[in-house]
Amino acid sequence: MITYSIINKNHLEGALRLDAEYYQPEYLEVVEKLKSYQPLKKFVEKIIHPQEIKREYSESGYLFILSQNLRENYLDFSEIFYISPKIAEQINKNLLKEGDVVTVRTGNIGLSAPISRFKEKIYASADVIVIKNPKISPFYISTFLNSKFGRLYLNRIIYGALQPHITPKLLGEIPLPVLGDENIKEIHNIVETALELLKQSESLYSQAENLLLEELGLKDFKVEDDLFYIVNLSQIKSAHRADAEYFQPKYEKLIKRIRKFSESLLEVVDNIPARFNPYLRPEETFKYVELEHINTSIGIIDGYIEILGNEAPSRAKRVLKEKDVIFSSVEGSLKKVALVNKEQEGYLASTGFFQFRCKKVLPEYFLVLAKSIVLQMQFEKETAGTILTAVPKEALKNIIIPILPKHTQQKIADLVQKSHEARKKAKELLEEAKRRVEELIEENK
Repeated sequence: MITYSIINKNHLEGALRLDAEYYQPEYLEVVEKLKSYQPLKKFVEKIIHPQEIKREYSESGYLFILSQNLRENYLDFSEIFYISPKIAEQINKNLLKEGDVVTVRTGNIGLSAPISRFKEKIYASADVIVIKNPKISPFYISTFLNSKFGRLYLNRIIYGALQPHITPKLLGEIPLPVLGDENIKEIHNIVETALELLKQSESLYSQAENLLLEELGLKDFKVEDDLFYIVNLSQIKSAHRADAEYFQPKYEKLIKRIRKFSESLLEVVDNIPARFNPYLRPEETFKYVELEHINTSIGIIDGYIEILGNEAPSRAKRVLKEKDVIFSSVEGSLKKVALVNKEQEGYLASTGFFQFRCKKVLPEYFLVLAKSIVLQMQFEKETAGTILTAVPKEALKNIIIPILPKHTQQKIADLVQKSHEARKKAKELLEEAKRRVEELIEENK
């Protein structure tokens, strides 16, 4: 359906904006609903754009938040970036404190999260804007910015052609509906409960992995590269590989630890072939999963894009089934492993994943194995190629899987299930908080 707006000349905001996009009906509707409220800047100490630095990440140090770490109302550290204390000294302005709110500056503009319950120092990158020391609940402010009203308002005022973005000044002008202390407290409590559940989810998953490694005798296993080592010519001929990395002793040390109670991967799981052709259903809408949609912290699919069959990427050939475990085959993304839940059955996935269906072990147990050093190191060893380094399917025959007793597998599976359930409940609560804010704004006409 065609939509349009008719704008009088004297409503063109001093001719500062003449682009039709700015006057879309849905934007004008949001402006009308928020016009009676005071701007955000009235309720905060200040709004800043963090200082930019040369991006040099460390393996340890202080957490460094990029836009990709932001989710709706929480921070996702499935991908962790650190900066050294030396670099941190140069950007004291970027240090975040309890109660600050961070929001994406360019790209997924308006996506926001509060800073809550972090013991270690955290620094913000220039990818975000920081709302400092709010005078009302940061959970409420973040929830409003994530709501349809907040996102639409910010999408209206972005500027720039090649890389549209917002500035602290523009963000400060967004009207903030302050709809009573009781309502703000209600939203605050919902979000606080959700964030606690997210932490419980990660804790439960860590318990599952720790139990696995303890049972396998790998809790103290050190993953270190040797500076040099000697390999027989017969080993090179047998492996059909001459690259030094393949023969690192750390891989054989791992195999020796687990070989006694292991079986071949392909005896334990089925490797499902990618044969689906979405072009045969050109008008059907599919939910499609790529590497970016995998949450590596607890092994779940945490998003998708919708595509028509006739517009699907050539790699969209996998049809997922509940309890499948998908495992990235691409070097650099091997940690992108996830268990398919009931709601995700029928999703499409990229051929950049392996799709494993368990025969002899519980799928939750296999998930934890796949995300642990047990399979991560074996897959890392088997990567091959130059331009796009990945694990070839022929290499799967070289992978082995330790089989623990069923009762131990079940203990691990129970922890994983509780972890995933806690996260699901948390996401439901965050949606409830956002929906409640939207309802309050609608009711306050």
